This record gives sequence, structure tokens and C-alpha cells, in this order.
Amino acid sequence: MCSYMNSLVLVCLVLGSLCVNVAESRDLNCLHEKVEYSAINCRKHSALLTDFGGKGDGVTSNTAAFKAAIANLSKVASDGGAQLIVPPGKWLTGSFNLTSHFTLYISKDAVLLASQDETEYPLIDPLPSYGVGRDGGKRFISLIFGTNLTDVVVTGGNGTIDGQGESWWKDFKSGKLKNTRPYLIEILYSRNVQISHLTLINSPSWHVHPTYCRDVIIESLTILAPIDSPNTDGINPDSCINTRIRDSYVVSGDDCIAVKSGWDQYGIKFGMPTQHLSIKRFTCISPDSAVIALGSEMSGGIQDVRAEDVHAINSQAGVRIKTAPGRGAYVKDIFVRNLRMETMQYVFWMTGAYGSHPDDGYDPKALPVVNNINFKDMVGKNVSMVGNLAGIEGHPFTGLCLSNITAELAVKKKKKNIHPIFSSEKKKLPWNCTDISGVSSQVTPKACDLLPEKKVDCAYPTDILPIDKVVLKTCST
Repeated sequence: MCSYMNSLVLVCLVLGSLCVNVAESRDLNCLHEKVEYSAINCRKHSALLTDFGGKGDGVTSNTAAFKAAIANLSKVASDGGAQLIVPPGKWLTGSFNLTSHFTLYISKDAVLLASQDETEYPLIDPLPSYGVGRDGGKRFISLIFGTNLTDVVVTGGNGTIDGQGESWWKDFKSGKLKNTRPYLIEILYSRNVQISHLTLINSPSWHVHPTYCRDVIIESLTILAPIDSPNTDGINPDSCINTRIRDSYVVSGDDCIAVKSGWDQYGIKFGMPTQHLSIKRFTCISPDSAVIALGSEMSGGIQDVRAEDVHAINSQAGVRIKTAPGRGAYVKDIFVRNLRMETMQYVFWMTGAYGSHPDDGYDPKALPVVNNINFKDMVGKNVSMVGNLAGIEGHPFTGLCLSNITAELAVKKKKKNIHPIFSSEKKKLPWNCTDISGVSSQVTPKACDLLPEKKVDCAYPTDILPIDKVVLKTCST
């Protein structure tokens, strides 16, 4: 016999007033085959969005339904938590806030459609580590938002969240926006966060942005945006400690993974680094940006990033470090191995002149430290340039180590009927290095003179990060 009546009686006894809203909720075991999913924690209570007036017709706004559902389910946070199930259908909605000890489960064949009405996205203050919205002004709140949470899960049966970002992209490109575009999912100041098993498409700007968080699990995401869409980064861990990214696929108009920690003087003052980040089994397509970018907003520091088993296809750069005078802080203890690349402009790209600033208040003498950067066991095919590595004059990037790396350079097609002696085209060198130091070993084409050959196997940590030890539980709807 279904457990619905027993659960309902318990909720009524504990909460009383909540019964009016959950009395129409159904134990899904009564209606459908049980669906299992992985999560950091399972929930004692369940409800459907339709129990709160939700309509999955793709036309009716469900913003009020989401807010009512989450407000009511938050009341059972201390009694085993709750999960809100979004059933199959098209669910139009504006922004809504998550709560603690809570799971948002987006079912297979369910699509959350982000409203294109700006009034559905209240303006909020800039992040304190940025000082201003990344596009300028204040920030439109993200579609799915949460702050100061503990134990929150956004997952599903590979259901879809569609940011419907095209109108935002047009307004941004034309200069109509005075404030920063909303992200798709942003969670701030939170602990024990999971975002997984979803398809995210067409965000107005960044897709997934955990910020000032600890113990974050991001896995099994498919993120898709047109390759010419502005700033549609895939996953941006920002001033986060102990994060893992797994088994995900991104096609983006910007960096697929962008590791950040605040912008110039604001990030220096806030002083929260991103550290202990683990990336495994990740695939990226981004013709105009990087597979993994460190920065450019890194003024709280970036340390201990480990990436392995990464596949880059038709992307501008495999790994890119972006910083500039004024950023301060550091990018150090970076470890990347088993990176496969096909059709790339650069394998490695580092620059100390990525000079965008929030305002004129930055200190040009705040020079970032880039040190102990390790790349090993990599193969690239159809690569235009292996390394474009430029530190800061008088303040070089140090401790670079490259070992066991082979890149096959792209073959440039010759123009017909032009004899080579009459061609004015200069041969492009595979390396361009300034203001860096380090070593290389078994690198083809041979590395630049600032990375002299030395028999070495570049480092990769042997210890296991705490976040990699977390084992997800099997839960069910």
C-alpha cells in the first residue's frame, strides 16, 4: 500500500498549516514507477510542482508556483528535508530561490523555460569580490538562485533548463543593458551543493556559478550555447573551496570552465581563493575561448587545481591563464594531465596583459604571482600554435613544467599558382615565449628556449581531495 497517508499524517502533526498546501501532493510510487537518482542526501518529503498550481503548458508563468512550493517545503527542512519534482512538460518561470535541505528534481522530458520578461529578475547588488556587475551596474538575479544554504541539490533525469538567452544577447551586444545579465544557476555562501544530471542551454550569460561555496559537486551536465553567444561560460567555480566537476560536456561561446576568485581590489579585499578543485572526464567545444581558463578575475587567488582526462575539440586554447597588473594574488599549484586536443589554435595560452578592470581604483602595482604550473601526458592534432606564453615584464611566470606532450601542427593550405619564393607569408612559429621560466621534457615540437629540456616527469598529486571521497546516496522519487 502506498505510504502517502502515513507521510501526510506525519506532516500534518508536525506542521499543521502546511497541510493545506501538501494535502494534494501525491506519493509518486502510487502513480509511476520509482525513479532513482544520486544525491548527497535523500529527502523524507516529496511534492509535485502541480500541487502548487504549476502548469506545464509552456505559456503560463510558474514563478508563483515555484516560490510557493519552496516556501512551504522549507518548513520540513528539519524533518528530513523535501524534494520538489518538476514533472514532464514545459514550465515557464522567472527567478526563484532555493532553500536548505532541499532537492529540485527536474524529470526527464521536463523543460524549465526562463521568462524573457526582465521584471521577473529583480536587481541585486554586485558581488562584494567584484565591486560591480561583470557587464556593469547591478545584477539581474539568476534564474535559479540561493544564498546561505546547506545541503541543496539541483538534479534530474537529464531534464532541461532553457535560459532562452537570445534576447539578452541582442540587448547586450547593442549596449541596451545597464545591468549584468542573469546567470542560469547561481548559489552563494553555501555548503554541500550538488548540480547534476541536467541539460542546460542558452543562458543569458554564465550557466553555472557557485560562489563563496564549500563542498560542491557538479557532474553529468550537458551545457549548450551557440558558439557566437556572448559570455555563455559553462561552469564557473568562483571563490569556492573543495569542488569537483565530473563527466560533463560543454559547447560554449566562451570558456567551458572558468576558474575565478574576484576582480582586482575588490577580490583582493574579499580574499577568498578558489582552491582544491578537481576536474575529470570533461569535454569542451569552444572555438573562441578556452577549455579550462584560470582567471581573468583571480584576485582572491587560485590554488590546487587538478584536471585530467579532458577532451578538447575545435577550441581556441586547451588551458589558458589570464591575469594582469592590478589583479594581485596568485595562480599556483596547477596540475593537468591526459588532455586530448583536436583542432586547436593554442594548446597553452598564458597572458599577463588581460587588462579589463572594474573601475579606475585598482592598484597597478598589485602584481599576480603565477607559479608551479604542471602539464603532462598530452596529445594535440591540427594545432595552429603549441604555446603562446607571456608573463609580465620584470615579473615573470615561474615554475612551468611540461612533459610528454606531442602536438601535430596544422598544415596550411598553399594558395594556388603562387610560387613559394613570391609568397610574403611568414611561417608561424610553434612557440612564443616571453617573461616565463621553467622546464620541458619530451615535448614536440621542441619547446621555446625559456623552457629548456630537462629529464623530468612533471608533478601530479597522489593524494585524494576530500571532495573526491564523497560517495553519493541512491535516492528516489
